Amino acid sequence: MLPIDAAAHSSRWRRRHPLEKALLGLGLTVTAVCLPPWPGGPLVAATTLAVLLGPAGVPPRQLWRAFRIPLGFCFTGAAPLLFAVGGPTGLVALAPDGPRHAVELLLRTSAASLGVLLFAFTTPVSDVLPRLVRAGVPAPVVDVALVMYRIGFLLLDSLAQVRRAQAARLGHAGRAAAWRSVAGLAATAFVRAFDRASRLQSGLAGRGYDGTLRVLVPQSSPSWRFLTASGALLAALVAVTLASKDFVS
Repeated sequence: MLPIDAAAHSSRWRRRHPLEKALLGLGLTVTAVCLPPWPGGPLVAATTLAVLLGPAGVPPRQLWRAFRIPLGFCFTGAAPLLFAVGGPTGLVALAPDGPRHAVELLLRTSAASLGVLLFAFTTPVSDVLPRLVRAGVPAPVVDVALVMYRIGFLLLDSLAQVRRAQAARLGHAGRAAAWRSVAGLAATAFVRAFDRASRLQSGLAGRGYDGTLRVLVPQSSPSWRFLTASGALLAALVAVTLASKDFVS
């Protein structure tokens, strides 16, 4: 199991309805994207961090380990805005408004990433997918997503076992041995993927699969108090951001 998925299963908000967490987490993401980057980005990021580390109870180390990967993509996406290709200044030159655009994009994307992580750290995928049928998503699409979600974890476990076996046999002792190990790992993963899929199909057929996967979902109902508080928080962020923007300008 991935660390972020394990954290979601042990979250303080594990028993809350996914609609509550979607309104808060994805609402913060949309707010970060739509509001002016300054001061909207820092305000949304600070608010999301306060919720993650406070009421949601996400450990700071786990949050940083999960956030550093999207943060790297944020920096990678913002860096090209610093340069202009072609024109009278040469083949590659610094863009006139490049730093401003890069910082704005970085503020927006980093704050939006925190909003997505808020939803991911508090909501297991197994709680969301079965409920999508009630939202109008076709049942076969949800079934395929559930099966792929399960197979993904099985393959990750198989890859970890193969890597441990290769390391025990000095499969990473040198560059040539490492490349052979990588090739063997890819071949083993390819074969095991088909084997797992075949065994899963046989298991479903043996249990009378009729085209619908029936999964037990924890019973919970949306809390109107939580929904109201989340809506008030989002509205306050919008109001403060717009008021601060007008004051600065």
